[in-house]
Amino acid sequence: MDSPTPPRLRVRAETGPDALVAFTYPPAGRGPAAVDCALLAGAPVEAWCAGDGHYAVRIFEVAEADGDIERAAAEAYRQLLAQVRPSAQPYLLRIWNYFADINAGEGDQERYRRFCVGRASAVDAMFNEVPPAATAIGADGGPGRLQVVALCSKAPAIALENPRQTPAWRYPREHGPVSPGFSRGAVLDADTATPRLMASGTASIVGHVSQHVGDFAAQLRESLDNLATLLEQGHQATGRRFPLGGCEALRVYLRHPADLATAQAILATSGIDTTRISYLRGDICRRELDVELEGVFAAS
Repeated sequence: MDSPTPPRLRVRAETGPDALVAFTYPPAGRGPAAVDCALLAGAPVEAWCAGDGHYAVRIFEVAEADGDIERAAAEAYRQLLAQVRPSAQPYLLRIWNYFADINAGEGDQERYRRFCVGRASAVDAMFNEVPPAATAIGADGGPGRLQVVALCSKAPAIALENPRQTPAWRYPREHGPVSPGFSRGAVLDADTATPRLMASGTASIVGHVSQHVGDFAAQLRESLDNLATLLEQGHQATGRRFPLGGCEALRVYLRHPADLATAQAILATSGIDTTRISYLRGDICRRELDVELEGVFAAS
């Protein structure tokens, strides 16, 4: 039976007085959560709205000293935990990380791998058991700024993993000296009438291996298969269904803007309301992959 408690959080394509945070994309203007990923098509604003103090958003921008993303990541996450843990919303539910040239460097010197090392050096045991849902994307521009946006709460979320994929925090050594610190998704407000499922950055990976390298369309379809599997995990964890048609917002990150038309054609048949989709220019944390998506889905 549905709880009479109304949902605490909604995501929509316009701001309002109850907006916790409004993500915007160039050329939609600047703000604390302006993401340096050019908008290729779709809604220019993604507003996360809640008004009862259950949620809070923390935003950090840390300058890289001489391109040292590892040090910047450690500093950003030290600041984040120092603010969040003693607050009224001590639980980290969902994190976004944006920085330029995410694939620059070879082997363990790749900037994404150094970012993971820096983050791991700063987080606490509560962060790791289990990690929050998260996304890390290569933004436009040159090295210089790490942006971290974190959704926090008075209560923990239900962490989700995808049975088609190895948990990122258990990746083998070949993916870097430190495993990425994120879960595949999270369910919020499970005690309310309309829970929300947040899908982390989702790409064409089965097990821990990248699939369909060089085939954009196949990568996107594999990513959608992974998303559908995650939504089913949300159903199994809560007894509530999270249909693709319940999508409140979907971000699709494209390494190559030339793939936009193909992405739009595939997603037009997915069951997701196309007015809820924002297509952004962004680099995927795995250099061999060309598309990643993330989203918010309301229970039916």
